[in-house]
Amino acid sequence: MGSQEVSNVDWQGKHVTVAGLGVSGIPAARVLHGLGAVVTVVNDGDDERSRGQAAELEAQGITVRLGDGATLPKSTELIVTTPGWQPDKPLFAAAAEAGVPVWGDVELAWRLRGPGAAPWLAVTGTNGKTTTVRMLASILEAAGLRTAAVGNIGVSLLDAVLGEETYDVLAVELSSYQLHWSPSLRAHSAAVLNLAPDHLDWHGSMEAYVADKGRIYEGNTVACVYNAADPATEDLVREADVEEGCRAIGFTLGTPGPSQLGVVDGILVDRAFVTNRQKQAQELAEVADVNPPAPHNIANALAAAALARAFGVEPAAVRDGLRAFRPDPHRIEHVADVAGVTYIDDSKATNTHAAEASLAAYDPIVWIAGGLAKGATFDELVTGCAKRLRGVVLMGKDRAVIREALARHAPEVPVTDLDRTDTGAMSEAVREAARLARPGDTVLMAPACASMDMFVNYNKRGEAFADAVRALAAENA
Repeated sequence: MGSQEVSNVDWQGKHVTVAGLGVSGIPAARVLHGLGAVVTVVNDGDDERSRGQAAELEAQGITVRLGDGATLPKSTELIVTTPGWQPDKPLFAAAAEAGVPVWGDVELAWRLRGPGAAPWLAVTGTNGKTTTVRMLASILEAAGLRTAAVGNIGVSLLDAVLGEETYDVLAVELSSYQLHWSPSLRAHSAAVLNLAPDHLDWHGSMEAYVADKGRIYEGNTVACVYNAADPATEDLVREADVEEGCRAIGFTLGTPGPSQLGVVDGILVDRAFVTNRQKQAQELAEVADVNPPAPHNIANALAAAALARAFGVEPAAVRDGLRAFRPDPHRIEHVADVAGVTYIDDSKATNTHAAEASLAAYDPIVWIAGGLAKGATFDELVTGCAKRLRGVVLMGKDRAVIREALARHAPEVPVTDLDRTDTGAMSEAVREAARLARPGDTVLMAPACASMDMFVNYNKRGEAFADAVRALAAENA
């Protein structure tokens, strides 16, 4: 695709402001500069790292303005923003007043696709996006298609669109942030996996968050895939303006109805992409082919299968792709068994919805939780899992919010509250969990909170947990 003609925008001399340095801002600035645009990068921060990044861009002829992300540079005709910049930033208010459009990096990639570009199979949702997209890519590869997992993961979308390699189809993960700034995106088919309160500080309300997720269905041509257990996802399909003939396809952990994928006697089956949806069901794979076969992960597999089938993939490729798939670290990852107790790392469970899915997969549980709650409440989560809990170990900045929910809804469950944030805190948490656990139990680290109060990211938190478990195992060897 690199040699193909890009979008009909005349970039030569066009004044473009890129909002934010970082993983998407820097590549966007370089691509636009390469297309002949006059690029100015604005960034709120003016730290050592930002100055280093700015120096590299300036050496290429790109203007960088550090420490002032609020003022709209003169002559700006377009803003391309990184996903993290909130819609209420003064820069965007100034752009609206001046009639300057704002695109995200995903919108830029969409506009830069060449003629005959690979269609996009797109996935969003509060949880499960990355796993579903990687499952989808594995299925597409098993079908012999040239593909890549792109967007929030894997290959950058700009690289995928402008690089030398050509693709038959792209498996695209899209966050609510990215969808907010992608007005013209039109996927071949798309899925919203689930909806739960998250990033409300960025979107301003649950309604705005849901509306941005729903943008993924706009203009779909073949299938809008929704979660039958989450009616709000089906509501978004009903509200979407799609191409004539585009179908609503549900997925369910139960027996599927017509135009759904579901589970019958341990088999993943398709009643959507068959000749006679009323009477026919096509076997796709066994539940045992899904790794790991936790309920929420089976749902992910069904959503991935639905998108693949919408693209015409044969049933055998669905099975082979699911068998070949290996989950990323820190997603319900088995670390070790120590003294008859299983230790599971789900550090990726950074919100209550993700933790709820994890907690539903095990019984009984010693739960390690806490971190940055991001304004979440925990009453519903605790009520749902109370009967499964052997004990709870709390750590992190906002652990009191979880402790109070436990006191209200699970007062009989023993709770250990760790008032420390040093590097040894995770080791103590694992030891306290081991003390509470009995043979046959699962110690589950599914924090239901973000990690940045104590760790660089959820990966580092997961690594700290795994290290502490392995140290415990060595002592018990």
